[in-house]
This record gives sequence, C-alpha cells and structure tokens, in this order.
Amino acid sequence: MLNAIIRFSLRFRGVIYALAVVAAGYGLFTLTRAKLDVFPEFAPPMSIVQTAAPGMTSEQVETLVTQPLENALGGMVGLQSMRSRSMQGLSAITLVFDDSANVMQVRQLVTERINGLAATLPAGVKPPRLLPLTTTTSVVRIIGLTSKTRSLADLYGIAQWTIKPQLLSVPGVADAIVFGGETRQMQIQVDPAKLMRYGLSIQDVIAAARQATGVRGAGFIENNNQRIAVNADGQIATPEKLAGVVLRSSNGASVRLGDVANVAWGSAPPVGAASIMGKPGVMVVMESQYGANTLAVTHDIENALAGLKPALVKQGVDVNADVFRPANFIDAAVGHLRTALIVGAVLVIAILFLFLLNVRTAVISAVAIPLSLLVAIIVLTKFGVSLNTMTLGGLAIALGEVVDDAIIDVENIYRRLRENRKRPQPLPAFRVVLRASLEVRSAVVFATFIVMLIFLPVLTLSGVGGRLFAPLGIAYILAVLASLGVALTLTPAMALALLARGPLPEHEPRLVARLKARYIALLTKVEQHVKAVMVTAALMCVAALASLPFMSGSFIPQLREGHYIVHMGLEPGTSLAESIRIGTQVSKALMQVPGVRLVAQRAGRANGVVDPTGVQLSEFEVDLKPMGASGQNWALYRIRQALSRFPGLSTSVNTFLEERIDETISGTTAPVVVKVFGNNLDVIDRTAQQIAQLIGTIHGVASVRVDSPPGIPELDVKLKPDALSRWGFRPVEVLDTIQSAYAGTTVSQIYKGSRTYDVAVVLDPAQRKTVGDVGKLMVRNADGFAVPLSTLATIRQVAGRYQITHDGGQRVQTVSVNLGSRPASDFVKEAQARVNREIKMPPGTYAVFSGESEARAQSQRDLLAYGGMSLIGIALLLFLAMKSRRGVLLVMVNLPFALVGGVLSVVLTGANLSIGGMVGFVTLFGISLRNSIMLISHYEHLVHVDRLTWNMDTAVRGASERLVPILMTALVTALALAPLALTSGAPGNEIEGPMAIVILGGLITSTALNLIVLPTLALRYGRFERDELAEPGTAPA
Repeated sequence: MLNAIIRFSLRFRGVIYALAVVAAGYGLFTLTRAKLDVFPEFAPPMSIVQTAAPGMTSEQVETLVTQPLENALGGMVGLQSMRSRSMQGLSAITLVFDDSANVMQVRQLVTERINGLAATLPAGVKPPRLLPLTTTTSVVRIIGLTSKTRSLADLYGIAQWTIKPQLLSVPGVADAIVFGGETRQMQIQVDPAKLMRYGLSIQDVIAAARQATGVRGAGFIENNNQRIAVNADGQIATPEKLAGVVLRSSNGASVRLGDVANVAWGSAPPVGAASIMGKPGVMVVMESQYGANTLAVTHDIENALAGLKPALVKQGVDVNADVFRPANFIDAAVGHLRTALIVGAVLVIAILFLFLLNVRTAVISAVAIPLSLLVAIIVLTKFGVSLNTMTLGGLAIALGEVVDDAIIDVENIYRRLRENRKRPQPLPAFRVVLRASLEVRSAVVFATFIVMLIFLPVLTLSGVGGRLFAPLGIAYILAVLASLGVALTLTPAMALALLARGPLPEHEPRLVARLKARYIALLTKVEQHVKAVMVTAALMCVAALASLPFMSGSFIPQLREGHYIVHMGLEPGTSLAESIRIGTQVSKALMQVPGVRLVAQRAGRANGVVDPTGVQLSEFEVDLKPMGASGQNWALYRIRQALSRFPGLSTSVNTFLEERIDETISGTTAPVVVKVFGNNLDVIDRTAQQIAQLIGTIHGVASVRVDSPPGIPELDVKLKPDALSRWGFRPVEVLDTIQSAYAGTTVSQIYKGSRTYDVAVVLDPAQRKTVGDVGKLMVRNADGFAVPLSTLATIRQVAGRYQITHDGGQRVQTVSVNLGSRPASDFVKEAQARVNREIKMPPGTYAVFSGESEARAQSQRDLLAYGGMSLIGIALLLFLAMKSRRGVLLVMVNLPFALVGGVLSVVLTGANLSIGGMVGFVTLFGISLRNSIMLISHYEHLVHVDRLTWNMDTAVRGASERLVPILMTALVTALALAPLALTSGAPGNEIEGPMAIVILGGLITSTALNLIVLPTLALRYGRFERDELAEPGTAPA
C-alpha cells in the first residue's frame, strides 16, 4: 500500500501539489474563523438548581427546601455527585453528571424533576429554577458603574433596565447579572401603634394592598364591523395615591392605608453591594452561552457598550468597562503560543539548512510544518474543538515530529541520489526516489503509530486532567498523522522535482563529515571502555527511577492571567454596611500595590439570587497593568502582604481560571480542601475548627478558613402552644404576621414602561431596629384581640449558621487551604499524617482530603495504569514489525535513557512535577522510541537487504549513517520547543513550558545514550540474522 501511495504521488505530482495548495488555503481560512479560548471545557456536564425561600433561616432552608429537592433529584441516570448549600433565604444544589452525559438531555431530565416540586414546597418558597446553561469559564466581562450625581437606586435602574437588555441581545451572552445598588420599590411601612388604634392587623393591610393596584386583561367587545379590546388599568403610580386606598370603611368613616402606614418609595432589603476603586457603585457581570466564542462575544459586547456610553455619560454615569476582561489573557496566551510556534519553525528551518547546506532540501522539509499543522487545525475545528492553549501546545510540541518525517525521507533521498550519480550506470531518478522513500517509510510508519499508541494514557486520563490534556494529545496525534501523510505524498513528489535534475554535491557537507568522523572515533573509544560506559548508564537510569517517588508537585502550575480574585471573609453575622466599610479600606490598600490598575469589590450576592454568598463575604477583582511573569509574581507577593495588615480577616488570593479548576475538582475555590462529614452540625463544626487550627501551623500555608463557620446571631422565635390556645391564635397566622413584619410581603407590581417595581408591605424601619422590638410586635387574632408576640412565643438570641452544606446528601463542613509556593501533593502528605495523628475524630465523623493533590494523584495513577497497557501494546507492535524479541528490548531500552534527562530537568527547575510535566514524559518516550526504532531498523536493513555481516564495522556504519537524521531530529525538536521552555512562565505557556523542559532534558540524554550506548548494546546483544519467521523483504528497512 505504501508503495502504491508513493508511486501515485511521484507519477501525478501536479495533483499532489494542487491538493496541498487547497489544503493550505482552506486551513488558513479555517484558522481565521476558528474559535479561540484559554482552555477547553474542563468541567463535566452539570446543572445548578436554585430556590429562593425569603425569610427562612439556613436550618429551615435545609429541612424544608434542600432535603426534599435532594431526595427528588437523587438517583438520576448518570448523576455522579450532588452538592448543596442552604443559606438564609436560598437553596442551591449543584448536580454533576458523567462525562458521557449529553448536557441538553441532562437539563431536560432535571427540569422534569423540578417542575412538579413547586407545589410540595412550603408557602412563600419560590419555584425551583434551573440556572442558564453556561461554561465553567462563562464570565466574559465585568463592568463597573459609578456616579457623582446619581443615587445607587438610579445606577441599579440604569444597569437593570437599560444596560442589561442591550447586553442580553448580544449573540452569545447568556446572562447579565447586576451586583450592588439599591432596588427601588414602593413600600407600605406599617406602624404597629396605629394598627392598634384602628383595631387592624398587618394581614388586613396586606389584603387591602393586594387590591390597591393592578392591570387586567378584560377581553373584548365585538360589533358587526369591529373587535375592540378592553384594557382595564387600575394602576396607582405614586405613593400619595396608594396611601389614599381604603383599608376599611364603616358608618361612612374610612381608614386608609396612609392612616396606618407611611407609604413611600424605598429600597428592598439589600443582599449585596459593590464598589469600584473604593467608590459605591454597581457591577454588571456578563456570562457567555455554552459553546460561545469568548473573543467574538467580548468584541460584540464592547460594540454594544460603545453604543450605550454616550447616553450613559449624559446621565452622569461613569463607566469602567474593564473591571475584568478574560479575553486579555486569551489574547496574551494565544499570542505567546503563536510566537513560540513561529520562532520554533524558523529555528527548525535554520537547522535544516545548517545540516544539509542545500536550500532545496531545507524547503522540502520545511513545507511539512505549515501544511501538517493546517491540516490538523482543519480536523480539530471540524470536530468542534476550539483552538486553545492546550491544542496549540499540542501542535507546538509536535513540531519536531512533524518535520522529522520529512527530514528522514529527504535525507535518505538526498543521499541515495548522490550515490546514484556515482554509479557507472545511474538508475532513473523516479526509481531511486521511490526506493529511497520505501527504504525508510515502513519504519517511520511503525514509529508514528507507536507515538500515537504512547499517547493513549493522555487520551484516557479521567476527570479534569483528561478534559484538559486530551485535546493536547488529539492535536499532537493529528499533527503527526498529517505529517506522515505529507511525507508519503508531497515530500517525495517535491524531492523528485527539485533534487533529481539539479546539481548535487559529490561529498557530504563539511559539518556532517566532521561530525561523522568524530562520532566514529567516539564509538571506537566506547568499545574500549564498555564496562565503564554500561555501568555509568545503568547507574544514571537507576538514580532517575529512584528519584521519581520523591517528586512532588501541583495539579497545574500557577497561571499568570494578569488578574487576581481576592476573597475576604468577616465574622458570621457581620452587616453588609460593615463589609463595605472594611472592604473600602482593603481596596485602598490594594490600590497602593505597585502594578495594580483597578480594584473592585462585590459583597454578598446579586439581587437576582445567582451566587449564594452571605453579606459577610466579599470578592475583590484586582486587575494588573501589563507585566511579565516576574512582575506578576511580585505583585501577588505584595497583594498578600497588603492583606496581612488586616488582622482578623480571612483572605485568599487566586486567579480566575485556577478558581474554576479548583471548583470543578472539589466544589470550592481552594487547591487543598478538607471535608469533614457527620450528622451533628456542632460536632463537625468543632472538628473542622480543630483541623483548620492544626493546618494553619504547617509550613507552606498562605491562608486557611472554615467555609461555613457557625456563630451568626439569630433570633429563635418558638411559639408556645398553650399560649396560642389560651389567647385564640392559630400558629400560621402568627407566623405570617412575623414574616410580613420582618421579611416583608410583596403584594403587587407597578409598571412604568419597560420597568417593573414591587409594592411591598413591611414594618416601619423604626420599629425593627432592636431585638426587643420583636417581642413588642402586636399580633391580632380573628376576633380582633391583640397581644404582643412575647406573650405567644419564647424569644431568645442564639448562634446560628449562615450556611449549611451537603455533599452527596450528607452534612459537611469544609476547610479550604490556599498555599504559597509549596507543592500541593507534598503539603497534603504532611497534613494528612498530622490530622490522623493529632485529631481524634468523634464517632460518626470523618475527614476527607480533596482538591488539586487528589486530582494530580488520580491523573498519576491513570498515566501509570494506561501507560503500562500502552507499553505492552508498543512491545507487541514492535515485535510484529521486527520479528525479534531482542530487537524489541533494544528499542525499549531507550526509555530509561530518556527518563534520566527528564528527571534531571525537573530537579534543576525546582523538582515540581505538574500534570503537564507528566504528559511531557509521555511525549518524550514517544520521541525516544522513534529514534531507537530508526537506528535498530537500519541495522536490520544493512543485514537483511545489503547482506552485510553483523559485526563492529556494520554497527559503526549503521550508527554513522543514522547520525545525521537522529541529530537533526533531536535538534529540530529541541529548537522547536526552546521558545516554550524559555518562556515557560509567560501567559499561556504555564502548562506547556514545564512539558517542554521535561522533553528537552530527556531529549539530550536519550539522544546521547541512543547514539553512544545503544550501538554497543546492539553489537553485543542484537541478533540481526535473517529470522526464520521473516520472509525475504518483509523486515522493515
């Protein structure tokens, strides 16, 4: 088959050239339209169900809302895990499904389950809702609004009713969430004393208010010629008119709402606030749709904002459009990788010319680079894979392999054509090129398939590691396959056209001749000191293997996105106003850090109930000025220094993508997580606090916190059945009165154009400031008899919880740990040992460590398990090709040679082995096996085809003839990876950089030992006589 393909390519060169031009043109067209992103989607299919329960405590939400929902949602097909948070007024349940699940089918299943649940939930609880479908890294833009002349209510109204509708009309935008500001509503602020005077209750006010304003569709009237719609509008647009609504009328005397309440415009109880550069304001967080192109959506949002900005400026609104712009990191990351690809390709072409000293051979080999990469990009985009740092990284590390196919072919054709010119009767160039291509092609094909097979562990990684690195492996394999196709078709066609008729030097280039002479002398010396060389090589391999268990590392290295997210936690029960006050001080301190461009704070959650966060928690968006890796490291250090000057605050600093990865792994935004499971909340709280205190003493901790600490001040109002019976009250009417007084009751809406405002009944703010006011609340029964609440209930102040979390239906308390420079795996080993030794777990309570270290360990286990299977497959494939067990062992012996340099490079760069470094070892093994296959297969060719006797002369000849291809392969691979290795800390290169360093280090030792030790081993242990299992001509060349 190979013969037929190459023969066709040589005979119909014009067709091959045309196909190459079409492929290159279409590849360039595809490249301009390809979706660009930082990472592939690394989260499994998931759905988030949120349910608002106004006025309920976290304990009530857990019992009455979360647990029934968990029971209903559990047991779904493909459900992998279920996490929930129950907090004041809100339940949030996250459902995570198997990777194989279809995200649309999952949403349909979840929707079917929750649709029938609304009627079963307690009165006042809103129907459960499924959040919009977005990606893990869905935040596509954050903007900030401030003003010197407009109120926070005005800013919220502008954001909610002007900016948000415009942004939602942008293709690819899933949601626009408004944080901060004040939500305007018309309030009926009831005065209990006036109610008593008129003998009325809050429920009477609520009933009257519900009838005070409204709009009804009244149908139509129809005559012989027309149908006329009837619009019944009873809206009340001003507080004064609402105050005039009759509450009760008796004997000609009317009691109006204004007689018992203050009716005025007010603000809904705030659940969050925002500030930009220390100034109160509003933030709008935009999320992209699932599968949307982040860069395209970002540019469309910018166009929409540019159209809005003149009108906003006229209204006195200052717009900061770059609070957070993830596209900045995408541009930087893709730009650095693009530069690395281009620089690597240029260096490869330079080394080709240096070795071959022939422009034509260099051009033939160089053409393989863009064409192979473009073909790989076409296939990737056709299968819906975005171009991101992982796929581009896969293409970058494949550069050496891509050009190697062409190098091997061109070098062999070049040498055979030169030899043919010296023959007395030269053969036709067509036949020489065909034979030269076939001579090396079968070995290259086997080597290519072995490289693909060795990438099997990367493609089969589970969890986040698999979703991150599988696209890299796919891109690598596609590039190598494309290069094989180019080498089988275009390379021989171009070689026949450009080399067959032109002048060819009679002798090898001077550099090559000198290298071969010195190499032959070196092999002769090695033969004189065989034992010393063998022992040295063996000791190096043993040392490398022995070092592996001591290498620690993180799941992924630190990402340099130019933007940090600072989390600040205050004591449970801290008010929103206090959070903003302290946050303003923190913002000012962060703004003094050199390199910080902007600081914006979000405290609590948005009014739309999207992010379930208490008001004592804040997030700061800290955006940096453009700077390199060292500058970002220094800025991070100074940010942590600034935060340390605020004692008593719980703080942590992460980048956006690191948080999303950590959250996908463990459900929290920290790299190390300890989950304490149990049934008794008080017990797991105490145990978690003990673990947090212990972990805080371990070296390497940057911050540690208990995610849901107890201690939030709470009033426990427990009704007394005897008192209720004595005074003639039903429990629910008392509960309704309490709820209306303190949580408020929305009774209707007022419509003004496109805007909607709630009408709410609340207790007069002056009457609900102190704990004592609760007991004084007057409650009236059906007979009109009123008593204070303290008569009907026991009221006491207790320590409650702002949040109760579940994992898998079990109560859990989480300890989140952020680290400095210490590797997560090394830290977790020590932390686990100390917790097991020093913390005595109460009965029914246990702790589980998770996070990055567990994900890294799982990926490591996957790589080892599937790597072993891959090696078995490689050995079988080699045996099928060589028909010799000794040949298989000689090829495989290059793996420990490669391991030596890879381990040494990790040690020299800090001994931090991330998953990227592990994948680098996989790539390195593929390259090393390829080189050893080419040498051993050439030995077989010399014995089987050229009929040489296997001895020292043959071993030296074979090694010297393969010296240039092996050195060129090593050099072009090294130079292709050098830009990545040298800029490993640059944005976008954080994962591929360590991979490139491992490959470079291993390439040095594997090439050196492959050229020095492998010929000696082959001379002593190789058996290249014609095997009885092999027929003439079947052994690979």
